[in-house]
Amino acid sequence: MIKAVRGMKDILPEEIPLWQKVEETARDVFETYLYHEIRTPILEPTELFSRSIGEATDIVEKEMYTFEDSHQQLSMRPENTAGVVRALIENRLQDLRGSQRYYYIGPMFRRERPQKGRFRQFHQIGVEAFGDAGPYVDAEIIQMLARFFRRLGIDAYEVRINSLGCRSCRPLYIEKLRAAMDAASATLCEDCQRRRDKNPLRVFDCKTDQEQLASFPVITDNLCAACQEHFDGFLSSLKKMAIPSIVYPSLVRGLDYYTRTTFEFVSTSDALGSQNSLLGGGRYDGLVQVLDGPVLCGIGFALGVERLIMALPDVLQEAPLCYYVAHIENEGFARALTLAERLRDHGVAVAVGNPLKAIKAQFKEADKMGATTVFVIGPDEAKQGVVTIKDMKTGEQRSVPESEVMADITERA
Repeated sequence: MIKAVRGMKDILPEEIPLWQKVEETARDVFETYLYHEIRTPILEPTELFSRSIGEATDIVEKEMYTFEDSHQQLSMRPENTAGVVRALIENRLQDLRGSQRYYYIGPMFRRERPQKGRFRQFHQIGVEAFGDAGPYVDAEIIQMLARFFRRLGIDAYEVRINSLGCRSCRPLYIEKLRAAMDAASATLCEDCQRRRDKNPLRVFDCKTDQEQLASFPVITDNLCAACQEHFDGFLSSLKKMAIPSIVYPSLVRGLDYYTRTTFEFVSTSDALGSQNSLLGGGRYDGLVQVLDGPVLCGIGFALGVERLIMALPDVLQEAPLCYYVAHIENEGFARALTLAERLRDHGVAVAVGNPLKAIKAQFKEADKMGATTVFVIGPDEAKQGVVTIKDMKTGEQRSVPESEVMADITERA
């Protein structure tokens, strides 16, 4: 038997309603903030990621799916910010009026060790906003995410924020951090020692050396005046929006292009276990230039759909309403077809029983399909112009005029 590739998962029909709910809610919420959907290719030139994410990152060094094609090295996208920036530059979207706001929904690929809620093909929803350098948009994105979570019924989370400084103050801070790492090198783990030269900020991700890390200098004490002003404006905007947040000086991102604001939404429920991050994002004011575009600031985030679905409340994970029309004899079948089409005109999902099956077999089929309600039309119902409605959960039955079936199920939905 041929099985799915390790770390890649089928999304089965019974799971799809949850995915659709998340995607539809994202579209509804993001578009009220004037974000527009963009769809970029899954395959991109490998150079796009090595230049944007950073050659020394684990993603580029170890995790990308890369191959040669017609003498060009291509990679399956491990994230989509770089792809959106490439599309912005290539299609000259920055020449349009005003700031540019985009959102995307789609699969990403990383060769990571599969674990709960983490796959090698995974799906992300994200936004990217270009052209607004002020701190208000940073806070507005978090406000938008709070609305998105509220619409999904998710309230068990906390917002963690930090500033990573800029290209003026961050190098000075990194030198202080390296000095602290050198002083503690004898007690640091192998990974931390390796990160000292390649990506020292990532030392704060270490779970082993937490005691030593507690004494290391933090970036929020080493911001330049401009970065401090931006961070203060960000905090002030969040306060005006009544959004609680926690400053985490050790919060860093795994991608080289981040500057200043960085943030993370962390689940406080037990649904995700120890890997409790719901999403992460931040500002990347120099990335467009790095990829040969104009001087243009940007900020965005990405959330993993698989992990978000695990955090959804139980009420959203219940099976959606599903209807079935059972019938007896030719007259019942003809009326069943008419009723089903009338219901579909109103967006109701409904199946009609196979005319070759007896009524008992039709009820078995309805049960297998997960029908929550069965409409029955037999000779008696046909004569009287009514439909017998059976609730499959309670077994309750009632008789309703055919013309009032839609009003009845709307009232009881």
